[in-house]
Amino acid sequence: MRSKYLIGLLMVLCSCTQQPKKIVLQGLAQGSYYAITYYDENGRNFQREVDSIFHAVDLSVNLWVDSSVISKVNRNEEVTLDPIFIDNFNIAQEAARLSDGYFDPTISPIVAAWGFSSKTGDSITPQLIDSLKQLVDYRNVRIENGKVIKESPAIQLDFNAIAQGYTSDLLAHFLESKGIVNYLVDTGGEIMARGCKPNGQPWIVGIEKPAENWDSEQVVQTRIALRDKGLVTSGSTRKYVERDGKRYSHSIDPTTGYPVEHNVLSVTVLAENSVWADALASICMVMGMEKSLPIIESLDGVEAYYIFVNEQNQLETFATEGFVTFD
Repeated sequence: MRSKYLIGLLMVLCSCTQQPKKIVLQGLAQGSYYAITYYDENGRNFQREVDSIFHAVDLSVNLWVDSSVISKVNRNEEVTLDPIFIDNFNIAQEAARLSDGYFDPTISPIVAAWGFSSKTGDSITPQLIDSLKQLVDYRNVRIENGKVIKESPAIQLDFNAIAQGYTSDLLAHFLESKGIVNYLVDTGGEIMARGCKPNGQPWIVGIEKPAENWDSEQVVQTRIALRDKGLVTSGSTRKYVERDGKRYSHSIDPTTGYPVEHNVLSVTVLAENSVWADALASICMVMGMEKSLPIIESLDGVEAYYIFVNEQNQLETFATEGFVTFD
């Protein structure tokens, strides 16, 4: 009896100390890549569920999907608003209020005119921009009784500045619902991390050095140890259009209707979740460091890392106090 008891005890002890299995899911979605790493004692593969989450987001807020909720809203068609759309709308409106309109989800007509949400774009003239700016004001749209109410039917919405961060959070919530407490979710660079690796080490994430062109090789500028935070980098060196031999950043200032031309090349934001890191990184890229830094410093649990060009045309960095990097 005693030997059986000891064998049973040893089996229990071994099962308790069994190392969780590392699962890596990766592929293409939302016009970019995704990479999800998590540790699970049961070795479960959630690829099917992950695919379903990407599909649900696409059907709700993807401008490139004609049948999506946001596409139907923009065409003023009857449509039932789903929780994903409502979440993105509310977060976008909050970001707009926080930034006093430098982040504006009604910027869609101007984004399309510049060619960032269409294949060709329009011929940009001051007259065109002035006319489109009349449609850009987050205060002229709201949700009421389950419907989007617009002051003008020509108003169109665009959640691209937060949709991938929101997706990373959605995937993170799903993993946690399955009891996964150690994971790193990366949706096109919009990252959400929880816990750590089995050896107790934190997740290490690289911050890219601004590139020369959209297809330049990736070079790491610095690294950060990430745990229980969202991390997003917004930059202008890979996302741009060329018109008449000049590059224009995808970061468009809603107050002017034109791409920004300040000296900030990229901003990386650390926040409680990925969607807010996404929104704040976009705000920083539009406003520039001087205007956006007071916003960042006013928010609890938020830090930022700016890469910019100084007066000598050299790369320089600035990090808020709580943004700790290492080479």
